[in-house]
Amino acid sequence: MEQERIGADAFPTWRVTLPNRPLTGLTVLVIEDSRVASEAVRLLCLRSGARIRRADSIRAALRHLQTYRPGAVMVDMGLPDGDGADMIATMAKAMPRVPVILGISGDPANRDAALRAGADGFLAKPIESLALFQEAILAVLPPEARPRGLRALPDDMITADPEALRDDLAHVADVLAQADDTGAIDYIARFLAGVARSAHDRMLEDAATTLAQDHADGRALAMDVARISGLVQDRLAAVRIS
Repeated sequence: MEQERIGADAFPTWRVTLPNRPLTGLTVLVIEDSRVASEAVRLLCLRSGARIRRADSIRAALRHLQTYRPGAVMVDMGLPDGDGADMIATMAKAMPRVPVILGISGDPANRDAALRAGADGFLAKPIESLALFQEAILAVLPPEARPRGLRALPDDMITADPEALRDDLAHVADVLAQADDTGAIDYIARFLAGVARSAHDRMLEDAATTLAQDHADGRALAMDVARISGLVQDRLAAVRIS
């Protein structure tokens, strides 16, 4: 069976050259619909020396891959137009193969699904530690591209960007206002749980988790949706005031 191709050109070879910016020269494509999550990755790439491109859906990612040759791709496991595991499987089986494929998710239970689909590694969101981010990529590089000798690990941590958080909350409010099918409920519960974890907002995360569980159990969702809508509006108002 002939393997699918993504674009026409081979992906670039790359190796670590600068110990303080170990990803210098590497292009990272992050496939992520949350602005707060992708902004965190942008800052981590910036401090590591890497370039970043972002796609907010599978469709947009496939368009990127027809033109650009990233050295690493980070795939959110829950995307608005499909399952991140399917995107990982497509890239893992395609020729030429992306050198590094990482699954990312706010739910650590998605690690196994990402690895089964062909990911080289997995990062749980929120992705805040510069050292963990760099090591996740460096650990799965081809042996000839990895750094030689010992390397000091940075202790930098990334915090949620308020403007990106506001955009994500506004997106949740818009989707909730139009949610009229089960797919929208599944998406918003997953999306909001990830955003809440990035903001370390336990109350909002619990509300999103309850919505997902009640939906899975076939319970009425009106009270869950009303609670989440109120919490989201409260947080939007707080962001505007601050």
